[in-house]
Amino acid sequence: MIKQKKAAMEMSVGTIVTIVLLMSVLILGIFLVQKIFLTSTNAIDGVDTKIQSEIDNLFSTNQDAKYSTIPKEREVVIKKGDSGGFAFSVFNKDTIDANFAYVVTVSEVASNCQLTEEEADKLINLGRQGDQNIPSGDKMEDAFFVKFQISDTTPLCEITYKVEITKDDATYTGFSKVLVIK
Repeated sequence: MIKQKKAAMEMSVGTIVTIVLLMSVLILGIFLVQKIFLTSTNAIDGVDTKIQSEIDNLFSTNQDAKYSTIPKEREVVIKKGDSGGFAFSVFNKDTIDANFAYVVTVSEVASNCQLTEEEADKLINLGRQGDQNIPSGDKMEDAFFVKFQISDTTPLCEITYKVEITKDDATYTGFSKVLVIK
């Protein structure tokens, strides 16, 4: 009878030690996850600042531009399972303040692509449309971002997206970007 109680006592001490160790690992895991999220948020803010300064440089070198995009290339290449996109800014060349708006739409899906236009439209994760008031002779304070989220199951494809920019509900300018999924 005494051996059974001793075994029961050893079992409960082992269980307590296991619980304490698991709680320590859980707390450490939560701490590390918080650090990772904080670091990634700071990295995104740094990228935002770099993109904005690059757009400012593009406007200063090309005085006739109505808009500027980053990357400058027409193609945006994103691997399956990743996200990415492009940023753009608008310059108000008019003598009065104006409200500028934009809309991103699918203009063409490659013939060998196994996506419909509706499915291609759903790849836009952020920045499908937006607007901002821009003072006369000035550029946007913060660039617009268009972000794509490509899942692992998305087929390899080339999709052309059209960005239409309007000024006070009248067409101002526009451009196209080709999303290449690799």
